[in-house]
Amino acid sequence: MTEKAPRVPVAMRLRNNFLAGLIICAPIAITIWLTWTFIHWSDSWVRPYIPARWNPESYINFAIPGFGLLTAVIIITIVGFLGKNLIGQSIVRFGESIVQRMPLVRTIYRSVKQIFETVLKEQSNSFKKVGLIEYPGPGLWALVFIATDAKGEIGSKFNAMGQDMVAVFLPPTPVPTAGFLIFVPREKIVMLDMNPEDAAKFLISGGLVAPEHLPVVRPKPKAISKVD
Repeated sequence: MTEKAPRVPVAMRLRNNFLAGLIICAPIAITIWLTWTFIHWSDSWVRPYIPARWNPESYINFAIPGFGLLTAVIIITIVGFLGKNLIGQSIVRFGESIVQRMPLVRTIYRSVKQIFETVLKEQSNSFKKVGLIEYPGPGLWALVFIATDAKGEIGSKFNAMGQDMVAVFLPPTPVPTAGFLIFVPREKIVMLDMNPEDAAKFLISGGLVAPEHLPVVRPKPKAISKVD
């Protein structure tokens, strides 16, 4: 006779069902909450500057969530379209020439513009590759995002020392938006096949959500190529 499986207590089954439901509901609820919060935050910034005659909420008795965000997206798109033609470029250059005459403002403007141009550059490979480096010491490995090759004065100093260095971003867990900028020799970076999205999930989960990967036979880790 076969042995009967041990009966699971009711409390244990309720607990397991609750945890399973929590795994399903929590990501959905958090996603909805973050999206809703972002929409209301955007509306609170844009809506006060919309003329009353153009705001549909002036004619109806209820608010329209996301109208401010939609307005901002439309305005930014129109500005980008106008900025690509000759007249728009002339206006932009004229505005920038005025900003360049303001001592404090020009420094902030140049820094912010350079950051956005670097992040949004279509051909840039910055932060599109993920690797491993030995940190904080030999035998201990940390996940990093590849930023760019060492450039400017820093790059020239490394070249004078005969070192080929790469700037990498070392994010902490579980908040990968903050971190450290580290210069690492190119040959000491072990490149990974995972994309930045999977790497971010891995960091946020504290290593619990590991991306799926089919093993690839390789003779040895390749050094990374030049980064734009």
